[in-house]
Amino acid sequence: MKLWVGLGNPEPGMLRHRHNVGFMAVDAIAARHGFGPWKQRFRGLVAEGAVDGVRILALKPQTYMNDSGESVQPAAAYFRIAPEAVTVFHDELDLAPGRVRIKRGGGAAGHNGLRSIDRGLGTPDYWRVRLGIGHPGAKERVHGHVLSDFAKTDQAWLAAMLDAVADAARLLAGDRPEEAMTRIALLMQESG
Repeated sequence: MKLWVGLGNPEPGMLRHRHNVGFMAVDAIAARHGFGPWKQRFRGLVAEGAVDGVRILALKPQTYMNDSGESVQPAAAYFRIAPEAVTVFHDELDLAPGRVRIKRGGGAAGHNGLRSIDRGLGTPDYWRVRLGIGHPGAKERVHGHVLSDFAKTDQAWLAAMLDAVADAARLLAGDRPEEAMTRIALLMQESG
């Protein structure tokens, strides 16, 4: 079993925020691959399913972004899921809007959700699907940027990116991250 975690904040008014693109990604995967209903568990919402024959537990922590590890750690511990079988989908300021990068391990780069998961799992050695939301240009504008809704002009690339991530999920499930990145990039290019 693999644990796929989408990061975001649980407030209804925050659902369309850029910071919640991780929630949006796991929602898209769960919908595309016919996961079961979302249920409250591990201080989060979980849905179980399979992607290309691989059992996946999708998790959306409801602890607020900065305490995401308090939901991820008990889920991983309960199912005895090793850090290398955990994938976290999160917003990435340092990638252009619609760009996606997948890597294992690394630093939190100021992302409090990742920092909390590092603490919860006791290691940064898990997979990250970095979903580009772009940088507002000035450090003092970052907080407002991530905690505001995607603009109307963002909707086309956002929908295309979420669709591409859901499509490439089978490659992620099969431990083929490089191919998943290539597939996402190709689908994004085709979407124009």
